[in-house]
Amino acid sequence: MNTLNVAGCSLALDKDGYLTDLQDWSEEVAEALARREELELSAEHWEILRLLRDFYAQFQLSPATRPLIKYVALKLGPEKGNSLHLNRLFKGTPAKLAAKLAGLPKPTNCL
Repeated sequence: MNTLNVAGCSLALDKDGYLTDLQDWSEEVAEALARREELELSAEHWEILRLLRDFYAQFQLSPATRPLIKYVALKLGPEKGNSLHLNRLFKGTPAKLAAKLAGLPKPTNCL
């Protein structure tokens, strides 16, 4: 099992690098996970990560790419809720990478 060290704590990750305990998530954890992905989180990233956490709180699942795009478009408008924008922010795998950084489980229908 992989681990992530944040502020002196060792957090368990699954084989794909997702948190095994969703309660371990914090903004500091998100930053550490992003560093592992060689990604620096901007305000645009945080906007999507917070939205994704809201989605999870409401539906108890991590959305695949199409539902994610639709949800972002609904909440933030079409200029942010489109595949080009989300792919640019999350290295071409917005559903998987955004869920990982938001401390959520891997979307069930993502390979």
